[in-house]
Amino acid sequence: MTFKKIIGKSILLAGSAFLLAACGNNSSEEIVADSAEDRYELDATTPAWQLDTKEEVTELTWYVNADWWNDSWGEDIVTKKMEEDLNIKVNFIKGDDTNLNTMFSGEDVADIVTVFDSNSQVAKQASTWAYSLDELAEKYDPYWNEVAAEDTLNWFQLEDGNTYGYPNYSNTAADYESGMIPANTNFLIRKDVYEAMGESDFGTPEEFIASMEQMSEEYPDLIPLGFNDLGEGTGSLGDVFQDFLGVDLVNEDGSFKNRNLDEEYLGWLRTLRQVHSDGNISDDSFSDDGTAFDEKVKSGQYGTIMISGIAQLSGALQTWLAANPGAEYIAIDGPQHSEGNDPKLNQSGITGWMINYISKTTEDPAKVMQVFTYLQSEYGGILTSFGVEGETFEYDEEGKIVLLPEIQEIKDNDSERYKTEYRLSEFIFFGHDKYQALGSDSMQTPALIQPREWGEGLLYPHFVLENIDAEPGTQEARNLSAINTNWNTTLVSLIRSSSDDEFDSILANYEAFLDENGWDGIVDIRNEKMNLNREKLGLE
Repeated sequence: MTFKKIIGKSILLAGSAFLLAACGNNSSEEIVADSAEDRYELDATTPAWQLDTKEEVTELTWYVNADWWNDSWGEDIVTKKMEEDLNIKVNFIKGDDTNLNTMFSGEDVADIVTVFDSNSQVAKQASTWAYSLDELAEKYDPYWNEVAAEDTLNWFQLEDGNTYGYPNYSNTAADYESGMIPANTNFLIRKDVYEAMGESDFGTPEEFIASMEQMSEEYPDLIPLGFNDLGEGTGSLGDVFQDFLGVDLVNEDGSFKNRNLDEEYLGWLRTLRQVHSDGNISDDSFSDDGTAFDEKVKSGQYGTIMISGIAQLSGALQTWLAANPGAEYIAIDGPQHSEGNDPKLNQSGITGWMINYISKTTEDPAKVMQVFTYLQSEYGGILTSFGVEGETFEYDEEGKIVLLPEIQEIKDNDSERYKTEYRLSEFIFFGHDKYQALGSDSMQTPALIQPREWGEGLLYPHFVLENIDAEPGTQEARNLSAINTNWNTTLVSLIRSSSDDEFDSILANYEAFLDENGWDGIVDIRNEKMNLNREKLGLE
């Protein structure tokens, strides 16, 4: 996704609960009487926006809790088409948590509200200020139920059984099984290096150590192993590496598993310790930020890369490929589980990213519900991803979408014009990864084609582990924060340890830190929330 790397989850300021409470003036049954019944008759097989006879343009306000959001309207092909189809004009309001709280405290809430945290007070108390999408769909647009994913609706249900918010990039089990969602994790190697080394194996610890040593000897100017900058989950050497190895998500009895202590994973950390000891992991890699990492990829300085978020690295990979054809980075199997486990690669989960709500202050809930249905539909997904057929794209002989040559030229050579005049793949409120699969290979970044082909069939839902942490402000949440910080330091120390004995000592200190910081209580909460997740997913 275009914007994932520039914003994290929104966290509401203390006092949000009080501010929200002031907004709960209307019950969910008190839907504004807006005479929509005089404008069209409901038809479950046809989206209401195609039936609505309202001639007056509906002006809507849309609050986005992100000050980086492009708040223009009607200046690009996407929003122009939306305005034409839906007969609306939108005034975007953007801000941060302070602006969000100010909006609620003044009770002048925008027609549509988009936030980024399904665990925030805004989301948890949505029934006090937002309309139930279930009820709006029944009253104004039953076609919503044809385009919204049932599993996603169930996932976002509140205790009253209603769903108030709907996210973008929410992947269901069916999405994972469809093959339309691209993998985003790879073990990459420079193609020229791989071929010159006789396509060496990296699957076992012994092979990995030997191949890294061979690379170091034959290509002394290369950094044998690169990896994402460390952060939450310790980047591509933490939970991502565990996924790559196919480490089980839970214990055999279904309870929460501390995968950091999995024997297979620890065995591979010992392998990385040996690789570092051999001089084949650069100490700079532990301190490089994202910019430094990108620059090294652009200049092909890494022999191999353990990468999480290959889509976000597409520009750097493509820059290297364009200047060095035949030396591009390709995906190979890399490290493997000793028992033959397939990778369990994660992608966007069922929680998604942005979450969109319809506030009870809107004067035309029927029209706003139409906007949701429009954007969630395939029609809306194609519009926001590719534009308008005949104006920006066409279908090839295989039924795949191809940008018109003149549009492709602008995309490749004038990014600012492409953004302002076309805005393709940027109006992402109801975006979904599956639309990438509708485009032809010519629309894909060439550097990503082979790595994504390698990842086909290796995605594995991690839904049961979503949103299982303790509530913010609790002792367990504070303990978990300390434990996560400790693990970030521990992982680096394990890889940089000078001997197996030092490795064991560092690991023992981590285990002791868990005991000293209430780990059992954290696990109890996670097990309880995992069981609730299973209920939502219909796995119980």
